Amino acid sequence: MGIEVGSILDGKVTGITNFGAFVALPGNRSGLVHISEIAYSYVNDVHDHLTEGQEVKVKVIGVDANNRINLSIKQAAPPPPRPERRSGPRPNSGPNPQARRPASSRNFAPEPAQPKGPASFEDQLKQFMATSDSKLSELHMNEKRGSRRGGRK
Repeated sequence: MGIEVGSILDGKVTGITNFGAFVALPGNRSGLVHISEIAYSYVNDVHDHLTEGQEVKVKVIGVDANNRINLSIKQAAPPPPRPERRSGPRPNSGPNPQARRPASSRNFAPEPAQPKGPASFEDQLKQFMATSDSKLSELHMNEKRGSRRGGRK
């Protein structure tokens, strides 16, 4: 019986290393299941998922030029169902997304009230200048506070 890429076989774990597990296959052959092909979740230690002598179902994912057989346990079974996504607002959305931002990124200066209806260019420019001056003064205040932390010479 030839071992072909894509076939699913039954095997027995014969050895465990820090990079994967060796599996005995039919026909006195053996192959390697790399640590990344053991489970759909992160595998830190192969011993947490496999034991020597354990019967496993594997899928042949490759045979290299030296006839080494690459196997996968996770591809031999269907993937686990993905958790359902909850519908609703995202964590940083909603009525006041600034409330969840770090204090350093909040704008503490009250923004001028937006006029209802189209504003003239001069009104828009005044509003921009007021907001800009407010943000600049806040930035300068934060820079002055930060310079005291470094210590004085």
